[in-house]
Formats: sequence, C-alpha cells, structure tokens
Amino acid sequence: MASKPLSQSELLARVKAVAATKPHASQQATYTVKSGDSLSTIAERVYHESKAWTVLYWANHSKIRYANEITPGQVLKVPAKPAKLPAAPGELGPAAAPATAPVSTQETYAPVQTTSAVSSDYSGSGYPGGSFGSCVVAAESGGNSQVMNASGHYGLYQFSASTWAAYGGDPSEFGDATVAEQNAVFSNALAAGGESNWSAYDGC
Repeated sequence: MASKPLSQSELLARVKAVAATKPHASQQATYTVKSGDSLSTIAERVYHESKAWTVLYWANHSKIRYANEITPGQVLKVPAKPAKLPAAPGELGPAAAPATAPVSTQETYAPVQTTSAVSSDYSGSGYPGGSFGSCVVAAESGGNSQVMNASGHYGLYQFSASTWAAYGGDPSEFGDATVAEQNAVFSNALAAGGESNWSAYDGC
C-alpha cells in the first residue's frame, strides 16, 4: 500500500529538523587580532600552548604572509588543535631590501665577517659589548646559539628575521648562523642603535 504523500508544511518541517542536526560552516571558531597580539600569544590563549602558533599560521596562510606580521582587526580561523603540531614556515618575516642602496647614507653597517678581526672589539668577554653583551646572551638565550623561540626570534641575541637582515646578517643564514656571524650582527646593531635595543627588556 503506497504511503500518503507529505504535505508541503510537513516536508518543510522535516527538512528543518535534519538541518538543525548538522553543524554549520559559519560556526567555526575565529579570533580577531588585537594590538600587541602575536601568533604565539593567541595560541597560548586559545590552545593553552604557545608552540601551537604554527596551527594558526597554516590555517590562515592565505591572509598571513609572514608569521611575525599580523595586524589588529584581522579575523583568524581557529581550527581544532591537531595531535601533531605542523612545522614552522621557512620564512618568518620579510627579507631586508637588497644591499644596492647608495653607500652615501649617514649610517652604514659592516658586513658579517668570521675572521678574528670581528672579535677584537668584544672586550675579552666573547661577546660584543663586553659584560653587557654577556648579560643579553644570558637573558635572551642562555648561551644557546641555535635556539628559535615560538615567535620566530633566533640565536644568542634572539634577533627577528628582519632585524637580522637590517644589521648585515645574511637572510639565508637566519636559523643556521655561526656564533661569529651572530656576534658581528649584534656588534653592528649596538653601533647603530645602542644598548637600548635590549636593556629595556633584559635588565642589563
């Protein structure tokens, strides 16, 4: 015996009931970037783990070009945290402009060198700036020349990729530079900007 056809109102009620049991794509969690936020601080807030910033980066790669450059007002997707965190991107920040600018600028920075001449200004401490340089290393990295933190800062002095390049560091060496190269870039930074680049944060 054939069943009685559903009326239009009964059919509509069934469709609504089925739709109500399905999650909507628009319900996906999001986060609006605030002033002072970084991917690592957002990851700490939403995942309770700052190292999970790579999850946010890859989920929003279409709108975030560099991991260390997000702007207030951006709306980021917040996917569920996977069992295994994805690897960090190869580039954390933009490379500095090519060194083809006129040499007649007021300040110029010596290129990174690895010869003994570079270490002659280190006042016997092993680091540029004498006891100040030693204090910065202790506060920033504990002497680990290859440490990379969650926000993409690297090395003995925890340079960002853009600061590293701005003071004479080879962008291709960022994340894999020798101690001598890092010391030379730090020496250039001290000569250009003084100790205030670190003293305000490290208590040195």
